[in-house]
Amino acid sequence: MTLPESAARAIAITQGDCAGIGPETIAKAFRDAPETLRGCFIVGELQTLRRAAAAVTRAGDTALPVAVIDHPEEAWSVPPRCLPLLPLTGLPGPAPWGEISRDAGVAAARCVEWAATAALQGRIAALVTAPLHKEALALAGVDFPGHTELLQAAAAAHAGVTLAEMPVRMMLANDELRTVLVSIHMSLRDALEAVTEPQVRETLRITHLALSRTLGRAPRIAVAGLNPHAGEGGLFGREEIETIAPAIAAARAQGMDVHGPFAPDTVFMRARNAPGHPGEFDVVLAMYHDQGLIPVKYLGVEQGVNVTLGLPLVRTSPDHGTAFDIAGQGIADASSLIAAVHMARQLLG
Repeated sequence: MTLPESAARAIAITQGDCAGIGPETIAKAFRDAPETLRGCFIVGELQTLRRAAAAVTRAGDTALPVAVIDHPEEAWSVPPRCLPLLPLTGLPGPAPWGEISRDAGVAAARCVEWAATAALQGRIAALVTAPLHKEALALAGVDFPGHTELLQAAAAAHAGVTLAEMPVRMMLANDELRTVLVSIHMSLRDALEAVTEPQVRETLRITHLALSRTLGRAPRIAVAGLNPHAGEGGLFGREEIETIAPAIAAARAQGMDVHGPFAPDTVFMRARNAPGHPGEFDVVLAMYHDQGLIPVKYLGVEQGVNVTLGLPLVRTSPDHGTAFDIAGQGIADASSLIAAVHMARQLLG
């Protein structure tokens, strides 16, 4: 089979926090969706992946074998239902299931850093990141609250620019709804302060460019208001009038298909693309983290995918966390990880 150039390079899947469900969802994905996972490999630690393989082994079956590889392209030659692992030297081994651990944070961060560097250098096609734990990252001395900010810093350093010159945004998507966030991981009080005209305008620009490439046309963008009823004409706040509407007007003047601001309690229903109900919009711009993520997650965490927009690489991630409460039991659902791999392939074209 002849593969396009981007597909011929393999996709890296980072192991995530080894005390959570990331490694076992990876093992399940390779077990249950071998065609989707073909040409993917894991960046991580050998004993962590062996433990994950054992955790998802059904009664009477043998554990999935871990195939150690030296180079990403070797992933294409690993047989189905094996776990192709590119082990990083010096990584801490598996931490106890369900416990916040400095070692787990160190291992998770190093895997992401390796994969980001490999993607920026063109050695891999994309990266899919299994969930990490923000407290474990902090214990490990990592100064970033999550994947998005860590990848932004790596990309900015690679390009020799400042973080301000490498703006990124989070998109959460499933088959029915896409949302992009103006602000990401910060307190609600700080998130309200982040709703400025330049921030909204920049989010619209990033969203328009990213989805134009994916859809092959200009996306129809709906913008949610910040306040109840989108401010009700200024009765419940003036951000819609003084900040959001001017950003929309500026975007429309540049040819973007942008509408709003709309009441945030109904705009997501209008954008939802369901059987018998074609969505009015391709994506909703949300003002802060929970405003945008709750609607997508309510539709089904198992199909949600987190995509980082604005980076010079393709990065996707499952729409769930480390789930320490069920880690190691072999019951975690791998659907979101499989969807994240599928989405990465779509974005590669």
